[in-house]
Amino acid sequence: MRGNPSRYLLAYCATIALYVAIAPAAHAAYPGDVFGGDATCTVQPSAGNIRLCSGQTATWDGTGIDVNVILPPAPASGPDGPYPAIGTFHGWGGSKVGVDSRTQGWATSGYAVFSVSDRGWGNSCGATDPDRLNPTLCGHGYNHLMDDRYEVRDAQFLLGELADEGAVIPDKIGVTGPSYGGGISMALAALKDRTMLPDDSLVPWQSPVNHLDMEIAVAAPEIPWTDLANSLMPNGHTLDYVSDAPYLKRGRIGVMKQSFVSGLYALGQATSNYPLPGMDSSADLTTWFGLINAGEPYDQNPSAVGIVNEITAHHSSYYIDDTESPAPLLISNGWTDDLFPPDEAIRFYNRTRTNYPGAKISLFFMDYGHQRGQNKTADSALLHDRQDDWFDYYLKGAGSQPSLDVETLTTTCPDSAPSGGPYFGTTWADLAPGEIRFSSAAGQTIVSAAGDPSRGQAYDPISGPGACATAAGSDQSGAASYRLPAAPAGGYTLMGSPTIVADINSQGPNSQIAARLLDVAPGGNATLVARGLYRPEVNVGTDPTKQVFQLHPDGYRLDEGHIAKLELLPNDVPYGRASNGQLPVTVSNLELRLPVLETPGDLGGGIVIQEPATKVVPSGYQLARDFLVGPPGDQDGDGVPDATDNCPTAPGPASNNGCPSIGADRDHDGIPDSQDQCPDTSGVASSGGCPATATPPAPPATTAKKRCKKRKAKKHQASAGKRCKRKKHRH
Repeated sequence: MRGNPSRYLLAYCATIALYVAIAPAAHAAYPGDVFGGDATCTVQPSAGNIRLCSGQTATWDGTGIDVNVILPPAPASGPDGPYPAIGTFHGWGGSKVGVDSRTQGWATSGYAVFSVSDRGWGNSCGATDPDRLNPTLCGHGYNHLMDDRYEVRDAQFLLGELADEGAVIPDKIGVTGPSYGGGISMALAALKDRTMLPDDSLVPWQSPVNHLDMEIAVAAPEIPWTDLANSLMPNGHTLDYVSDAPYLKRGRIGVMKQSFVSGLYALGQATSNYPLPGMDSSADLTTWFGLINAGEPYDQNPSAVGIVNEITAHHSSYYIDDTESPAPLLISNGWTDDLFPPDEAIRFYNRTRTNYPGAKISLFFMDYGHQRGQNKTADSALLHDRQDDWFDYYLKGAGSQPSLDVETLTTTCPDSAPSGGPYFGTTWADLAPGEIRFSSAAGQTIVSAAGDPSRGQAYDPISGPGACATAAGSDQSGAASYRLPAAPAGGYTLMGSPTIVADINSQGPNSQIAARLLDVAPGGNATLVARGLYRPEVNVGTDPTKQVFQLHPDGYRLDEGHIAKLELLPNDVPYGRASNGQLPVTVSNLELRLPVLETPGDLGGGIVIQEPATKVVPSGYQLARDFLVGPPGDQDGDGVPDATDNCPTAPGPASNNGCPSIGADRDHDGIPDSQDQCPDTSGVASSGGCPATATPPAPPATTAKKRCKKRKAKKHQASAGKRCKRKKHRH
């Protein structure tokens, strides 16, 4: 096909015409080869006589795609297909999956296994594809960064061809894959039975020739993203207990994960196929990388906002139209994965369970994934067993319905130590029955230049030694540091997202807070337990605002004598990019909440486990359904009856009509309404929250007159009157 596209087209059309003529039934047996003969099938005697069909074929727009289809051994008698199918997709920098122990096991068990090299990778117009410069085959074959309209549609189109040929059952298709392959698996599950066209419209997913109704029956994405913008540039505004947390909910573009993003970009530049800068605004990876790597300011930069809008519109499953429930999903992420942490699964899980309480969706978290993940063999084997249970049930109807529990294993060091667990919760909300809380009223200032570079290097996922790396656990000058009492006998187990509630004053519009939760051993060395990058609200003046943010979750045991230490830094270099124009940030009245596996009670040594506190919900957010634990008539448990509560699913005081009293920011400029002189118009801190070219509005005349009258009634009446006149003039 690749050498003579015209001959391929004629041959393919003839094959399809013959197939339609002799096999009009939807589930007729397929030809000896697949994709109209483009992928020839050969028996693999060393792999139990399964059949590997390999070649290149054209997708919906003529782009050449490299494919593998692995079929069960040819039956001695009876029909050869159609088979339930499992699509398995490669990660960033990879290519189509061939015969290995996993795919051989699936094919031997009666599945057709489908894999492709995504556009711009391998022989799908990737760096080493000899046809890369062929405009007919590869004119649009560049890397689109897993676009729903291109790479995702390619998989749908080719699976549809296999259904037309009678090789696979149209509505018995499962999908899986790690990282980049997890991203496509999430998108396919969210689309389920729909296809996104280049004009963004959604149409029913049908096979290209016989128009068979196609559908994803089950998905098991591994270490996927659901919100790619938040994965690569987190702003810290995702909370693991809210129903919906879109990236720009609070209007702040986040902090670049510099070591990861730079490494991924370089890998793709060497092995993939990026479009030329300016060639395609929806896939301009080179221009995007240059802009975000240059740093702040982002929020007021239309180009930066445009990148976010593109990434959310076409490259992130979380933003695919969710007016229908996704396919059954078992999503797995790694505690120690600093690229796609469990937040990526949790946000999708919370929204799905809130909108569709009966949805078939489950979570599996353990110490695995990108770079720092230890990927222990026994843990991976357990996950694969769970995935196979889901595939067997939803694709074959075999076995009992898989549990929808949340299942976790803990991070343990050294890497030879078995993980703890498994632990189970019926939902994410009830996985951790207890909570350890630590409070500190004293103010601490995070100085712009604080931080020991050697510690950041030790904890870096790219250049550091991994999940069990240690660095000095002493307090760092210029950082805000908080230490819990040492763990008593028996210790305790973190299970979830460390949450910080604090009064924060950050007057720099580009500033960040980099948070680390550390396990400080009796000898003084510290292991990284959890981390987070947070873009705080912009404060105007000296008054702080109450804010809440979380570190990425972990399952981690603090042993006897070990101290949980929180440190807040101006950056987490080299992992996170240092912000341009970072200013000092003051933190006071801090409360740290650690969800734990242990039930409420006094462990001794100053460690008391309590019932989980009422969640702090910022303005504009709602609690996820699983976290609505209040009594009938007061579902958010804030003491304000639902009948009179303006925010019945977000706890808030009666003085604010039951709505949250923190975090209101109507214009999404990062400046809280309480300090924003133009709360309905996006602006900058230097103009009091108003547009940079605008003058802050004058206070109402009556207010100015009242202030003047009060001052005139005091001593030095004449002087006070002059000051009032000057103030009025300035306004």
